[in-house]
Amino acid sequence: MNAITIQPLPLVIKDMPRVDSRLLAANMHNQHRTTVALIDKYQPNLAAFGKVLFQIAPSADGKTGQKERVALLNEDQAFFLVALSRNTPRVVELKGKLVKAFAEARRAAQVHTTEYLPGYHELHDQFHALAVGSPNERFVHMNLNKLVNRVVGIGSGQRGDLTAPKQSLMVVAQDLATRAMHGAANHHEAYAFVKAVLINLGRVLEVSNEPSRSQPRK
Repeated sequence: MNAITIQPLPLVIKDMPRVDSRLLAANMHNQHRTTVALIDKYQPNLAAFGKVLFQIAPSADGKTGQKERVALLNEDQAFFLVALSRNTPRVVELKGKLVKAFAEARRAAQVHTTEYLPGYHELHDQFHALAVGSPNERFVHMNLNKLVNRVVGIGSGQRGDLTAPKQSLMVVAQDLATRAMHGAANHHEAYAFVKAVLINLGRVLEVSNEPSRSQPRK
């Protein structure tokens, strides 16, 4: 059964996680057009929980290249829709997945607000104090972000869609980078200190992610 994921969001609704109707249909083993018809039928009820958003996207089978109308439902809308179905084992499992997916999104949002953003600003404020006046300051800030991204394992532009564990790792990397700059004479030295610390963190993470080489006793 397909895993439930939260739909990447347009900027206008960046702070409201939504789930793709194609995923709901797949997890209930329904035809997607049947699920969309149900959404259309109960749209006035769903609208009580916020505007129902639609987009045109590739069809659920992903083979024909055709486009179809896809609904992006917020948490309340998704649970209302699923509640219209009988509590079969498949639907019960889907409800559990939705609970976990939206809880994960809330945790990620909380970490972003209370830990990631303050740490981000502290890191770059401290670096700015060392790089002020440098004609290349903007690019050095960008390179600093690239160092952190590399340790976390993400690419450029992906910070807005981090899971809670990735956000927590980002917070740790930013904190280590900020601490590493203490005592630096200038931004060049600060960057070198940060790079060395983050390279070491990356090595630790690589080791911790390696499968155990020990063999179970027979």
